Amino acid sequence: MKYKVKIVDSIVKPLFLLADSQLLFWRRGDTPFLNSVREMIDVSSPKAAYIGASNADDPEYYSIFEAAMGMIGIHRCRMAPSSPTDEDFSFLNDADIILLAGGDAVRGWRVFEETGLRELIIDRYWNGAVLIGVSAGAMQIGLYAWPEGAQSEDLLIRTFGLVPFIVGVHDEKNEWRDIRRILKMTKPGFPAIGIPSGGGLIYHPDRSIEPANKALYEFVLEDEHIKVNILEAS
Repeated sequence: MKYKVKIVDSIVKPLFLLADSQLLFWRRGDTPFLNSVREMIDVSSPKAAYIGASNADDPEYYSIFEAAMGMIGIHRCRMAPSSPTDEDFSFLNDADIILLAGGDAVRGWRVFEETGLRELIIDRYWNGAVLIGVSAGAMQIGLYAWPEGAQSEDLLIRTFGLVPFIVGVHDEKNEWRDIRRILKMTKPGFPAIGIPSGGGLIYHPDRSIEPANKALYEFVLEDEHIKVNILEAS
């Protein structure tokens, strides 16, 4: 099914970038973190779509998504597979929440491009759906994806670029080796942000960044040297 982006007047929602699935079940006191997502959706029975292309549509990970949505009272869920049908596209076109799953960011991105999911995801974001990226999905929302151990710029893949920075996830034990290397390759004038395990980043429409649960690591290339800033969670 071919899909053409058509942007209409609507309110763009914040983007949720999560290092892993921990934040899907995290609570701020007695309140589920995902309540902040549910409160953005002004319909009584939202639809939530899961795109599992990055992990080859592993049903175990989809069950985690269903459980997380059920915790905030959302039960109209569907997994859009790597070979989506017209019915899958129809559900996605009405989805209020779209989650991009973890796994292999490059693999998932190729599926997005080959199937028309790339255009559909962009369309839904600009038309008011809440977009959540987990691990590889968070990277895809950023500027680039790359294969493991990439050593040259020609191996980088431009992704959605819905946030103006390179995104790295749960690599704090390696002192963010990958995104440091990618930042030096690209020299794009954009920073890189590392989201540690259990942490998240909320990117608001006014371009402000809100760390969730854990501090974020911002890397900026200045005169061939990388400067590190810590963005503390409140």
